Amino acid sequence: MGEVERVLTSKGTATRQRIVAGAAALVRDRGPANVSLDDIRAVTSTSKSQLFHYFPDGKSDLLLAVARYEAQQVLDDQQPMLGDLTSWAAWLSWRDRVVEKYRAQGPGCPLSALTSQLGLADPATRTVVTDLYARWHEYLAAGVRALVATGEIDPGTDVDDAATAVLTAVAGGATLLMATGQIGYLETALGEAVAGLRRA
Repeated sequence: MGEVERVLTSKGTATRQRIVAGAAALVRDRGPANVSLDDIRAVTSTSKSQLFHYFPDGKSDLLLAVARYEAQQVLDDQQPMLGDLTSWAAWLSWRDRVVEKYRAQGPGCPLSALTSQLGLADPATRTVVTDLYARWHEYLAAGVRALVATGEIDPGTDVDDAATAVLTAVAGGATLLMATGQIGYLETALGEAVAGLRRA
């Protein structure tokens, strides 16, 4: 977290969050390359000095904040199911929620669009993506452990491997959705990965 973020008042934090949310909406609509700081200022009713107060490095700084915001949205959009994978029925509800979310979103994943522009070679961008997948994996691993504890799946199930297989099914299916516009890849991969928990 940057120096500016650590010293913000509650009003400053709210202003910064409003700028990030407004920028995220613009980036989703137009793509990161087609959004200027002037566009963001207009949509968020922010002065140039305010914008640079919260984002000293300008657009690159703001886009990184938007990437963090979008990464959090990926997880938030799966709640409350993702945080409560304590039964087989809950896993099936979560699976359906993920598929519906990606179906509604279509091939334009805001986080992927941003990371492709920012570049995964950039350590800051890589950290955002790595953190997202690590947190997502933790939720899934907790869910696998819950199924083991209730006896709904084999007690010998390797929790980390099972969570990794499910997460990889989502990520791979989403990548194919972005490339082809077809939701079927995600639907099949995630369906098989979740069903595989019971077949393990």
